[in-house]
Amino acid sequence: MKILIAGDGKVGATLTRQLSAEGYDLTVIDSNSQVLESSVERYDVMTVQGNCASMETLRQAGVEKAELLIAATSADEVNLLCCMTAHGMNPNLHTIARIRNPEYTEQAYRMRDTFALSLTVNPEKQAATEIERLLKYPGFLKRDTFAKGRVEIVELRIEETSPLRDVPLSKLNSIARCQVLVCTVLRDGTAITPDGNFILRTGDRIFVTASAENLALLLKNLGIITRKVHKVILAGGSRVGYYLAQDLEKSGISVRLIENNEERCVQLAQMLPQTCVVHGDASSQTTLDSEGLAECDALVTLTGLDELNMVVSLYGASRGVPQIITKLGRAENTKILDSLPLGSVICPKELCCNTIVRYVRAMRNQMGAAVTIHTIADGQAEAIEFRVDEGTLHCGEPLRQLKLRKNVLIVCITRGARTEIPNGESRFEKGDTLVVVSSSDVVLSQLNDIFTA
Repeated sequence: MKILIAGDGKVGATLTRQLSAEGYDLTVIDSNSQVLESSVERYDVMTVQGNCASMETLRQAGVEKAELLIAATSADEVNLLCCMTAHGMNPNLHTIARIRNPEYTEQAYRMRDTFALSLTVNPEKQAATEIERLLKYPGFLKRDTFAKGRVEIVELRIEETSPLRDVPLSKLNSIARCQVLVCTVLRDGTAITPDGNFILRTGDRIFVTASAENLALLLKNLGIITRKVHKVILAGGSRVGYYLAQDLEKSGISVRLIENNEERCVQLAQMLPQTCVVHGDASSQTTLDSEGLAECDALVTLTGLDELNMVVSLYGASRGVPQIITKLGRAENTKILDSLPLGSVICPKELCCNTIVRYVRAMRNQMGAAVTIHTIADGQAEAIEFRVDEGTLHCGEPLRQLKLRKNVLIVCITRGARTEIPNGESRFEKGDTLVVVSSSDVVLSQLNDIFTA
């Protein structure tokens, strides 16, 4: 399948890396020649330098023969014009546009046919939604939802005081006293698919599959104390900060937002009537202490600088803030980050790319395509939701008889309202939903790809 990627920034580069690894025919468009040279050196892609919204540039990129255009430049207006122009040149073209400005949200949806949009993505809005979910369920570093909210894969860290420290996984359910499954363990920066003899160690990050109703039991039985979030401090008035404050206002949570730019403070105060907007330096110890950092339930660092977010989060940890969430534009140095008390790390570009990759895979495989895709274990594994249909192999057969590809694990079967953490005797039937975890080097475009034969 031929795909055009317009814009080679953070999202564009991540998509180029991921989609080129899956064997798609990619052409990358950008006005910066140095950025394009870097992509050519690293990936098997074609490049075109120029304005992606112009007919001539799109023609050079081969838009007439393309099946999908992903417009991910830094300007919403350019992305919209690029999609309109490309669709006008190729009416069969699917288009995805990154739209970040809150002012365009409604019209991009209501006028999607006019703009010729197949899908819009908003990394900042997705990040805000993810952060709100973490704030409503403190205790987990990360939460990924499947089966319309009935199943989740959550991330926990094994601390010195954890009852799971030095315990083999075969004894996990007797300690957790609920049905859960550890599908991946991240140890020293390396993802491991564990078996029952695997012994958990201090510092391990474990990814646990459980039904939604078992999550509270899991936290309670592991002695992880959680309390409802009432007061949140947001460091930074970025788009993510605006979307998050808006969501938290609706939930009745007290929000104090610290922003250094006075003009931006005025804008935010007008748009967020129930949020206390503070004009100040979020990196200042004096400012943070005077705004009640030590008394807040959660600190979310949302400035545009990763280094600043990390420093403020570290200070929050030193002051004993119960829950810390750190936004990072780049999360490549995972071994360094893993050693720091940054709490939950949210990367908007990764959330956005997961949505786009799911759409691309669904285009290629209409039957058995992924319903949901989440990247876990610092990008070293994927958790993918599939729906079992009439084309799915091995329906009704016990799992112990199936031959799955290496590093592929079926972690959950959902049938109607019932969710099952599977064992060797479990079976799946047409209409069921399966959650499958695989290492990132295993590409699962459709459900039947999990089988060796």
